Amino acid sequence: MLFIAHRGESYDAPENTLSAINLAWQRDDDAVEIDVHLSHDNHIVVIHDSHTGKLDGRYLPIRKLSLAELKRLDAGSYRGEQWTNERIPTLEEVLQTVPPNKKLIIEIKSAASIFKPLQRALEDFKLYPEQIQLIGFELSVMAQAKRLFPKLEIFWVRDIRHFNHISHWQPELQYLIQRSRQAKLDGLDVSQQPIIDARFVSLVKTAGLKLYIWVVNELEIAKKLIAAGVDGITSDRAHWLKQQLAAL
Repeated sequence: MLFIAHRGESYDAPENTLSAINLAWQRDDDAVEIDVHLSHDNHIVVIHDSHTGKLDGRYLPIRKLSLAELKRLDAGSYRGEQWTNERIPTLEEVLQTVPPNKKLIIEIKSAASIFKPLQRALEDFKLYPEQIQLIGFELSVMAQAKRLFPKLEIFWVRDIRHFNHISHWQPELQYLIQRSRQAKLDGLDVSQQPIIDARFVSLVKTAGLKLYIWVVNELEIAKKLIAAGVDGITSDRAHWLKQQLAAL
């Protein structure tokens, strides 16, 4: 089972920065999950939001800024003075950090126009296919990713919610499974909810899909998910969680 560092070791360092990512590798995390957008001049940059609001309060769209403009932003000081002058990394800068036998999980936050520069970046760095996974919320984009990157594992990200007024979970698991199989995807990456138990996991795996869960920072929840048989847990404090579980 994978312990996946959510945007790097983001509990201790600014998310999606080289400091957070390298901290995850230093702590021997199994995998790092990052978010990517496309800049105005078609560079892939590692940042969660589609705008600069968290960094500078201006809410400028990432898609309308050049790489040079984005590189001038301070990506760390919002977490404290010690992180001043952290910069938004490019995907290429992150790919350079990936150690052997570790995984980089890339969440696609852009439209399918990101795939051409993504192909170039992955070809340049020659990581093994099993070291790279692509995930994303837009099913049509992930289906296209599977066609373009058939050797990579592609996961559909979904937020599952409980609606009290109808006593029902949405979207329904069978719907998620059916649509994932139709798109020839390899797995589901869903939000942590009490509904995820051994039966839930079994239904996903019987359909030939893997199952990752996000975001899990509590030890007791992680223990239950591991007992249920999930394939991966994404956490802001992946190293701490793995250590706590190993000590039991």
